[in-house]
Amino acid sequence: MPDSPTVGRRERKKAATRQAIADSALELFLEHGFEGVSVRDIAETADVSTTTLFAHFPSKEALVFDRDEAVEAELTAAVRERPEGQSVVEALRAHALKSWLPIASDPRLHEFTALVDRTPALREYSERMWMRHAVTLGTVIAEELGREADDLACSALARFVLQFPTLAKGRQDPRAAVETVFDLLIHGWRSQHDAEDAMSGSSER
Repeated sequence: MPDSPTVGRRERKKAATRQAIADSALELFLEHGFEGVSVRDIAETADVSTTTLFAHFPSKEALVFDRDEAVEAELTAAVRERPEGQSVVEALRAHALKSWLPIASDPRLHEFTALVDRTPALREYSERMWMRHAVTLGTVIAEELGREADDLACSALARFVLQFPTLAKGRQDPRAAVETVFDLLIHGWRSQHDAEDAMSGSSER
């Protein structure tokens, strides 16, 4: 137990160093482009050695997606640690509203998206990351529901949920967009379509 304070300080310092490296990298990439910045440039800006940089990030592309592992862990926790009685879909809705909305309102989101879109290496990395998250989330959902790991419905749900940030991006009201898509997921297109038809029919009378 006497080591705990030291371990805590060490971990906090490690996390702070990692964040400083990621912040420096993104700032340089946004200003000069991904190809126009070297790993050495990033290390110098963050005031660390290249050895330290690679101890935190395995590749240059990983610097752009520094929350990759955290995002996957948060998705997993949202499902596995949901309150008793809460459905998997409602748990993912709560997670989306808590975690994704701040990202949607980040003023640098447009620049970040543009950076990824115009850089083939980053697009490829992003696609691999997305697929990994989808497989992990689908597997966790299946485990929670007592189904096979490759259950089609669970895999489809995971992929649909992971599309929400893209669907909400650029919307005037991202929260309303997330709520609308989750309502569609929960209640189904047929129910929503029938409700719209009923409202339309009432207004025509």
